[in-house]
Parts: sequence; C-alpha cells; structure tokens
Amino acid sequence: MIARTEVVRVAFVVAAAAAVWFRLWEPFPQISVVGILATLIGGYPIFREAFENVLERRMTMELSMTIALVAALSIGQTFTALVIAAFVLAAEILEHLTLARGREAIGDLLRYLPQTAVVRRDGQIRTLPAGELRIGDAVLVNPGALIPVDGTVVAGHSFVDQARITGESMPVEKTNGLPAYAGTLNQSGALEVRAERLGRDTSFGRIIDAVESAERSRAPVERLADRLAGYLVYFAIGAAALTFLITHNMVATISVIIVAGACGIAAGTPLAVLGAVGRAARAGAIVKGGRYLEALAALDVVVLDKTGTATYGTPEIAALFPAPDVTGERLLAIAASAELRSEHPLGKAIVGLARTRGLAVTEPETFAYRPGRGITATANRERILVGSETFLREEGCLPLRAPADGGATDVLVAAGAAFLGTIRIADQLRPESIAAVAALRAMKIRTVLLTGDVQRVAEAAARTLGVDEVAAELLPEDKSAYVGRLVDAGKIVAMIGDGVNDAPALMRATVGVAMGSGTDVARESANVVLLGNDLSRFVESVRIARRTKSIVMQNFIGTIAVDAFGMVLAGLGFLNPLLAAFVHVASELAFILNATRMLAPRERRSG
Repeated sequence: MIARTEVVRVAFVVAAAAAVWFRLWEPFPQISVVGILATLIGGYPIFREAFENVLERRMTMELSMTIALVAALSIGQTFTALVIAAFVLAAEILEHLTLARGREAIGDLLRYLPQTAVVRRDGQIRTLPAGELRIGDAVLVNPGALIPVDGTVVAGHSFVDQARITGESMPVEKTNGLPAYAGTLNQSGALEVRAERLGRDTSFGRIIDAVESAERSRAPVERLADRLAGYLVYFAIGAAALTFLITHNMVATISVIIVAGACGIAAGTPLAVLGAVGRAARAGAIVKGGRYLEALAALDVVVLDKTGTATYGTPEIAALFPAPDVTGERLLAIAASAELRSEHPLGKAIVGLARTRGLAVTEPETFAYRPGRGITATANRERILVGSETFLREEGCLPLRAPADGGATDVLVAAGAAFLGTIRIADQLRPESIAAVAALRAMKIRTVLLTGDVQRVAEAAARTLGVDEVAAELLPEDKSAYVGRLVDAGKIVAMIGDGVNDAPALMRATVGVAMGSGTDVARESANVVLLGNDLSRFVESVRIARRTKSIVMQNFIGTIAVDAFGMVLAGLGFLNPLLAAFVHVASELAFILNATRMLAPRERRSG
C-alpha cells in the first residue's frame, strides 16, 4: 500500500496550489506565504534526495526539479512551483503503485501453498495454520492435497505431481526416504512427511524470493536511463545558462529549466522493467533480473531439450509388441488385469487403453507391487508379471527384446512362464510445445532441439515440433558445448531444459530457462524459471520482454524530443514558466503512464 503520508503530502500541495490560484489568503501582496511554505513542506522529499545526490556527485531528476522549484520561487512563480512539486510527488506514487502491483504477482504465487496443514503432534492429529508448523513435525497429506512443507516421506506410498517445482513431466512415485516439496500435489495415496523446511525456506518460498530479488535488481537499460537522465540535466542547465547569456531574461531562463526533465526516462524505465517482471511472474515465468528481460527481448536462438521440456507429461501407449502367437488384445488385457489395482501412471495408461478398446479386464485375486521393479498379480488363477526386463528375468522369465527406442518406456508382460510381449509407453509431445515453437519462429527466432535420444526418435520429434535444427544422442557436456558455440558466435541464446541434466548448457546460455523450479540445480543454473512445464509461458515472457523494450525506447525518444523542442520554445520566449510546467507535466506523465502499460492486469477474485 502507498504510505498515507505520501497521499496526504500530494493532497496538501494540490490544495495549496488551489489556494494560491484563487488567492484565498495572501497577507503580503508581493510574497505568497502559502505558496512558499507549501512548496518547502510538500517538496521536502525532493529537496532531501537532491541534496543526497549532490553529496554523491550524481545529476538526477530531483536535482533538476529542485533547481526549477527554487528558481520559480525566486521570481514569484509559486503556483508553478507547486504544480511541479505535485507532479514529482505524484510520479513517486506511481512508482510505488507499480511496485505494489508487482508484489501482487508474488501473492498470486502464494496461493499454491496451503494455508493449513494436518499434523501429528504429541500423539494427536491436529489441523494447524501453516504459520504454526515446526521443523520435525509429522505432516499428513491426503490424496488430492497440496504438500505444505519441504521434507522427507516417512510413511505411505503415492504419486506426486511436482512439475511446478522440478519440471518432471510425469507424477513421481513417493515412498519412505524420498523428498517431498511444498506446493506439489499428492495424487493418490496418503503420505506422512517429516517437515524439514518451512515457508520462505521451502523450494516454493525460494521462487518467491527470486521474484523479489529480480524486482530489486537493475537492468542495463535502467543504468543507461540514469546516465541519460544525468546528461539531460546537464544539458538543461547549460541551455538555461546560454539562454540567460543571450537574452538576459530570467523568466525564459527558468522556463528552460522547468520544461526540461528526465523523469520520463528516470522513472518510466524502472517502472516498465518492474512491471514486466511482475507481469511475467503472474504469467508463470520467474525472470531473475532485468538484464535477462533485456536478453529475452533480443533473442536470436532458442535451444530446447526434448525430454521433460517439449513432452506432454501424460504417458500414452505408443506401441504393442506381442510375442509370436500372442495377439495385441491378449497382451493388453492381461497387463491391464495385473495393473487394475496399481496407482502408477504407466499402469493407469495400460488400463485406460484396455477399457477404451472394450477389452475384458479381470479383477486380480492377488496383487503385489515392488517399487522400481514391477507387479506380481494373479488373475483367473494365472500368475502375471508386469514390469522391467530385469524384473522378469529375476522372476525366471526370458523376455524377447522389442525394437529399441530411447524416448519411451517398455513395460514387459508375462503370464505363467510364458513371455507375452512388450507395451511401449511414451511421453507424447505436447500441443503447447508445437504452438510455442511456431510462435518463436514467427518472431524470427531460430529454434534448435537437443536431446540424448537416438537420431530416429529425435528427428521424428523435430519434424512434429517444426524446429529449424536438431542434434541427437548428446550427453550433458555435448549440449553445453553446442550452446557454447552459439554464444561464442555472437548469438543471444536461450537454453530451455529441466535444470538438472541440462544445467551445464543452462549456464553457458545467455539466458538459461528451467522448466519447473525449486531444485538446487535449477535455482543456481537458470536465469528464468517457468512454473510448470508449459512452453507457452516462455513465449509469453519473450513477448513481454519485447513489449517492454519497445515502451522503454518510446520513452527514450519521446523524452529527448519533447525536452529539445520545449527548451527551444522556452529559450525563444514562447513558453512562460506556467506553460513550461504544463508541457513538462503533460509529457512526463504521458511517458510514465506509457510505462505502466507493463503492469499486469488485476485478477478478478471470486466471493
């Protein structure tokens, strides 16, 4: 919220300006007591900042405005001085509003953290506010609930959708000893998690810290804006001095100082950058600083990892490889019967396809699951094995190998002692990825697909995605070298990956982009973090960056043009101090309002 004193100060200056205009109380004909006192009191923040800038040997908008205010008061232009003071103070309020709107984006992220948690404490189960949780608490998470803490699973078995945090494309199995992250969704079984990190210390809390840090950081264009603002102040003072030497007209001289101002650049540029960072956060992209926003606006090449980045995240049956004398329907029906009680995403894909095809799926009489291996079940008094090749061999079955495919998961099936075949399950390319690549190419950005998959699979994916180039069978160091060659060639490169295996390439890129967020590697290696696995969020962040650059350049050019034209008119005597103040106010307000177009629209809230 805006400090009440700031609003009161602006209201006080505006009221004083009205009093001076209508001469409500002027005991001295030649001196406006109300105007002088109101300018000194209302403009105190401006004077204080100008004094601090002088001590730091910096030329800023506040120093220019202080000179203009003192000059206006010296020739009796108190109303003009009050108008200038009111405008500068209002501009500061606009900056605070923008910062507050950026903070709203952080508040929107917080909705992914539950406000209450079920805790086993002192032998009792209680529902507590999230703020009352303690390290070491046993937190109970029911199916369908969000996990409120970072910690370790100590009891239960489930599958957790943690794409929002780690960027993994499919739900991750959770058993004793495995980590759990705040803000992730428990999908199936109940879990008990020992709390190890709370609130801001959790993976999700660190995402919020990244947004706040980005909002405090300064982009190169902001430093350029400060330098240009300083140059404009020097130029305005020099032009005023030249005007006085030529015309000996103090009114014209003061008008030159008043009409010139760099607040359209000095205030508008950080407003646009901060607004863009907040807007990107609300759109699901955490940009860790203004410098990366600038880089996104100038991208030449976008490099994508395939697995976990361009894939859909929902396992689907890609192919059936029945053994000789076994039909695909029998292979699928037997496997579905064994998987009927399974909560594993791959098992659900098998059961789903069997039911879609109208196959008879038998309820298993017995069911046993070995994490990381497979399932042993009995249906129609027949022992069924479903799992990995290693699992079947351990159980005494000798499976036949299906054609290799580095981009899919093979589930092998046996009944009795007979091998029935292989069910290949793949993580399909997501339509959003295809649309995102098309959008990037429409923006004249070259797209490259890098993957560790075999060449055949990589080329098929590349054709579907529509990328410009593909490189396959790459190790992490190969991906890093590929990106490094592009950067060394002078290209501005964004690398999009999962933030783990792709960490070296992320760090070599101009902008490293992690799909999903919160892991240590993602935080350290990525400059932009996407919440979830939707590439359209990256495309939107590029659009936001380009729009921000356009707005900043509009303000740069507009401020220089208006200042130059206004100073010429003022020096020639066509603008008196009041008209000069009006030109200053109108133009700079237009530039600041132009910058506020980057503010994210407010979300409608129900209830």
